[in-house]
Amino acid sequence: MSTELQTVTFRVPASTSNCGSGFDTLGLALALYNRVTLTRAAGSSPLPARPADRRAHAMVTETAALFFQASGRAPAGFRYRIEGDVPTARGLGSSVTVIAGVLAGLDILHGADWSRHKLVEFTTALEGHPDNASAGILGGFCVSRCAPGTGEYLDTVRVSVPASLAFVVASPDTELLTKESRGLLPGAVPFFDAVKSINSAAYLTAAFATGDFEKLRHAAGDFMHEPYRLPRIPGAGAALAAGVAAGALTGWLSGSGSSVLCVSPQAEAEKVAAAMGAAFGRESVPCATRVLAADNGGLQLV
Repeated sequence: MSTELQTVTFRVPASTSNCGSGFDTLGLALALYNRVTLTRAAGSSPLPARPADRRAHAMVTETAALFFQASGRAPAGFRYRIEGDVPTARGLGSSVTVIAGVLAGLDILHGADWSRHKLVEFTTALEGHPDNASAGILGGFCVSRCAPGTGEYLDTVRVSVPASLAFVVASPDTELLTKESRGLLPGAVPFFDAVKSINSAAYLTAAFATGDFEKLRHAAGDFMHEPYRLPRIPGAGAALAAGVAAGALTGWLSGSGSSVLCVSPQAEAEKVAAAMGAAFGRESVPCATRVLAADNGGLQLV
């Protein structure tokens, strides 16, 4: 009887990226999860264990092709199952949960012995940016760096986030693909808009790094992407304003949307969630709200 491992499951957290003006740089893992299970199978291609949508299957296929090419292993078949609570196309890193889960699962099944750094590197190669990739794999609040000339992933500085902070997510019932949302962005922004955004991103990062979370109050202003994206999501701007008025420290568009997120003291979190949901309701937009903690563990073998 073969002693090779036949099935492996990884749990991968959701993540929020940009965190205001930290475009393609800042990411934070959230305690909301998908599970990716891979099982050895005949053939050389991935097969869903149950019907999967075309977008997910294409993502799994592309990820598997990259793994076998990069690891030097011969392509081998597997069945996959993706389940969990991370909504797709809502700016919560659902694609990273799939890519990272598949890469990590194939790594275990085929003995490539990749480090977490390498998992982030190849997830970034498929995603095109490291913010969700680093947070989903490493956990915590992540500041990632890529090579300016090539965009190749270089490294991440990671900070643990205490349970005293709540992350209140309001997800309207509207899918918004990152590739489509990037099409809304201008080719250039005014110089002083860039300056204001750099200031905000640096200050917010310092607040997380030092643990002085009171400094987060109103710290997440952005002038590079949110002005172009938020108006396309009915109720999103009003929901952020309502959350802050209800007691949140700050808030931002999660990734490219359609979710928005407020950072709140735990004691105020339910009130913030109610205010954010009501703001979407006033626009007649169905919305799911979640009060989440940060996830500091990242990718985990189940």
